[in-house]
Amino acid sequence: MIKIILAIVLASSVLLSYEMNFTKETKCLVRHIEVYKDPKWVSKIELTNSKVLFFSSPKSMIEFYHQPGKWFDVGVKSEADFKNILVTDFITLKPINAKGAFYVYGANIISPAGDDLPAFSTYASAQKYSKEHNGKRIMNFKDISDALIRLLNGRI
Repeated sequence: MIKIILAIVLASSVLLSYEMNFTKETKCLVRHIEVYKDPKWVSKIELTNSKVLFFSSPKSMIEFYHQPGKWFDVGVKSEADFKNILVTDFITLKPINAKGAFYVYGANIISPAGDDLPAFSTYASAQKYSKEHNGKRIMNFKDISDALIRLLNGRI
């Protein structure tokens, strides 16, 4: 019985799929620009209170993630308020879990938000992109500091 339940849990986590489901009216919480214009950069945070927040890029989403108090009206009080954190894979355009993604720092392609961190589902695709676009470093979500976001925004 325990083996069957475990198999069902494992199978359900493998089948987990995400959707971005934005419209032409959907705007970035941080930059206030329409996200549909450049879908390869779109990021999203789903909150436990059922609010859904969209961002024009991984950088904008991570900016909110590190300092949600700047947008106090959203109501995020702690990490526990985040349900799903998603980014768009820059190559496949599929939504992926942001915490499991690989990000390229220093590439020569910019997002609607300026210097940014394109996201990839695999290290190999991030590495290929980095080589093709003069990337300086490949990072995990946990390695992206608030200081790096401020640097990318030109605030350091």
